[in-house]
Amino acid sequence: MDSTRRLFVLSPANCSGKRAGYLLNGTSSPLAQQLRTPGGASIGDVFTFMSALYFRGKIAYATAFAKPPAGWDGVQVIVPGRGICPAAERIDVKALNRIARVNVDLKDRRYTGPLKRDARRLADELDLSDSVVLLGSVATPKYLDPLKRVLGARLHYPEAFVGMGDMSRGSLMLRCAAEGRELAYVQPG
Repeated sequence: MDSTRRLFVLSPANCSGKRAGYLLNGTSSPLAQQLRTPGGASIGDVFTFMSALYFRGKIAYATAFAKPPAGWDGVQVIVPGRGICPAAERIDVKALNRIARVNVDLKDRRYTGPLKRDARRLADELDLSDSVVLLGSVATPKYLDPLKRVLGARLHYPEAFVGMGDMSRGSLMLRCAAEGRELAYVQPG
């Protein structure tokens, strides 16, 4: 049995897409109403609503297989403008509006600054033998590059993700979580 301590970092949902608009501009859904309360809603719930199957798969998979070090939530999310946050962290509609205004682009320091800051915090606080697994697209540099530069050999991703689209990755992660079957991880090249 693998004894490596492992936490997962999930790529963000599209915070400026059509489904995000339902939350930002409407109050008809229970989640949109919850975002307008003082307690808000969890980032995990908000991003799952915006991304549907893909994010639901990431949350289910990470929850099933996280083995975080003491003091860490095993399911972390890249949140534009906020860095890396626990999926259980709560936001309100004002915070979601601020998040939606940040481009997930390596040229936007509003995105990269907090992401690199929190990746450095992970690097400083985790042991060299701990593993951080990115659940997100590995075909674009917008998640992988900033994390790889800071986390080095601790950063991994599921090998099966190479060449797969979002929906396929979401389905795969849901199946694996339901079956208790963990994927093989590799380090970025």
